[in-house]
Amino acid sequence: MGKDREGKFIPLKGKPSGSGREARLGLRPTIDEEGLKRDEEMTARYTSGEDELAPNVHMRHPNRNTAKGEEEEYASQSNYKKQQVAGQAEPLPGNLTREDFTTIAAYHATTGYCITLYMPTHRSGVAVNEQQDAILLKKLLQQTQQQLVQKGLSADEAEAVLQPAFNLQQDSSFWRGQEHGLGLFIADGYFKYIQLPMSVAEQCYINHSFHIGALLPLLTNKEHFYVLALSKHKATLYEADAFGMWEVPVNGMPNGMDDVVHFEEKDGKDFFRTGGAGPGQGANYHGMGAGRPDDKENISMYFDEVDETLWKEVLSTKNTPLLLAAVDYMIPIFKKRSKYKHMMDDALIGNYEHGRITDLYEKAKEKMQPYFEQHCRQALERYANNSANGRTSSVLADVIPASYYARADVLFIQKDAQLWGAFDEQRNDLQLHDTEQPGDECLVNATAAKAVETGAEVFMLDKHQMPADSPMAAIMRY
Repeated sequence: MGKDREGKFIPLKGKPSGSGREARLGLRPTIDEEGLKRDEEMTARYTSGEDELAPNVHMRHPNRNTAKGEEEEYASQSNYKKQQVAGQAEPLPGNLTREDFTTIAAYHATTGYCITLYMPTHRSGVAVNEQQDAILLKKLLQQTQQQLVQKGLSADEAEAVLQPAFNLQQDSSFWRGQEHGLGLFIADGYFKYIQLPMSVAEQCYINHSFHIGALLPLLTNKEHFYVLALSKHKATLYEADAFGMWEVPVNGMPNGMDDVVHFEEKDGKDFFRTGGAGPGQGANYHGMGAGRPDDKENISMYFDEVDETLWKEVLSTKNTPLLLAAVDYMIPIFKKRSKYKHMMDDALIGNYEHGRITDLYEKAKEKMQPYFEQHCRQALERYANNSANGRTSSVLADVIPASYYARADVLFIQKDAQLWGAFDEQRNDLQLHDTEQPGDECLVNATAAKAVETGAEVFMLDKHQMPADSPMAAIMRY
């Protein structure tokens, strides 16, 4: 920095004050210290809440992000504030209880809508590898979003309600563990799903309550049985229902006939030894006499051990039907030796030692179907026998209130039937409409849910199976 002729310093040109040598040396420029102090006091008073800026004064926050100005302006002008929705999906148990069912059926949306989605899924194969199920759900959610907008929700509202389902749709690990069907129950702040053991058709239902028709078979289907597959080398117990079959481990089950019957030679004589397969169980020795026992006797001793083990470990407290699967000559041998009184007269004939469990299940289910249809046939016969004494009805104005007020003992409903209207339980007022009106719900769905809640037995039948030309019919308790 130079001096003029009078000896005064001349500041450097082109530099702001304080940016030259003085700044590098730590010298402070001359400032109004009293003014600075006043500014600091005002700032402290404002931030502590002791004072407020005048309404006409606009103060920019020192950390203001000018890049998000448009976003803040949009948020301030929007009439919609996104609701806080559940980010995690809650699974329902596959073995759905009556309490779980009635809880879902009784849920009503106080604001917005209840959304029910059903779709088929795949357990394995190309469909899983190519994520076909995830693609299908995305399509259903997009269609649902459009329907919600048509019903009056804004695009943001519809997106917010469905966001947890979109999150689930993008979870690749979720799609690697599916069953045959999937049901989703979505509302504002509510999201549950259930993996179904049976395939279901694509369906989207938007109302003020959930549609639970597809869940009814989980409660009303009473198909439950055992299958015992027998061969000389293996005895396997399976448990099955209307939706699948699985192996039941049985502690101490003999590992084939050779595990029970052993041959030994002592002092030049042949002996056979029988004993349990479990540890610590003793063995019984028997002399040959005229020679070794024939094949039928060996099988009988083996089946004695199989039956004893099954009785001890599983069957002694059961009354579940048991279906045998074995080559034809083994069936009467086992039935003669067995203590179990609930064995089916019919049987599956063949060697199922190395077959696939899915093939065995399909054949077993077909064989058992007439047995399980007896219960429905008996209920239909009961309806016919009581049709003349006033204890039955297919008139909707009778059936619907009876189901709500616990008068219905048995309810028959038609599969996939829809009946629009509303029933005021407090006033016993029934309104039926040809098409869906504002405030309506599917009364077939609602009536079935109430029937289950009040302890009635519900049968879901095809139209040609219904006891009358009506979507619903009932046998009354009184």
